[in-house]
Amino acid sequence: MIRSCNLILCCFLMGLTLNATAQQSTPAASAPPPPVGTLAGHPDWPAAKNPGDVDSVDHLVASLYDVVSGPAGQRNWDRFRALFVPDGRIVSIVPESAATKDAPARKGDAVFLTPDMFARQNDPYFKTHSFFERSIANRFEEFGNLIEVWSTSEIRDAKDDAQPFSRGIDSFQIVHAHGRFWIASLLFDHERPGVTLPEKYLKTTGL
Repeated sequence: MIRSCNLILCCFLMGLTLNATAQQSTPAASAPPPPVGTLAGHPDWPAAKNPGDVDSVDHLVASLYDVVSGPAGQRNWDRFRALFVPDGRIVSIVPESAATKDAPARKGDAVFLTPDMFARQNDPYFKTHSFFERSIANRFEEFGNLIEVWSTSEIRDAKDDAQPFSRGIDSFQIVHAHGRFWIASLLFDHERPGVTLPEKYLKTTGL
């Protein structure tokens, strides 16, 4: 009887040992990949090396103007990209135009670019042309983690030019996520004959 009890106990202990060994040898389940389209789903996207570029809405907008502005030469495109969500959009509004002796009529349109496409398309221009853009007034709207900035901007060939050669509206759609601010999209349109900035867009309002 004692021998039988000892045999049963021995088998029971052996079973516990084998079960524990099996549990230790079983690899832990890997974490599921981040959902498609999320910020976490783009681990190779440039991070903001200067936290001060993205810690507030004002700094984010100012950083965008700063990174594209300067004398002719190379722009810091990694810094530029890091201001945007990976699938962000930069949209240039193209106005319609009547036919002239040198060009046919053109319908109104919009050109949609990613940050990478914008960098590739405009890099040759910036390497050979000076360009200075700054905001002169901002209008803000905010709800939850969504911020809209209606920025009135001026563009000059040289920083100290008395008058800008172009003025217009840059419409920023900004989100707050992962502890910082991101540009989700940027749309812009410029003054032209028959389309001038009203007085209300020359004053800062909001935040």
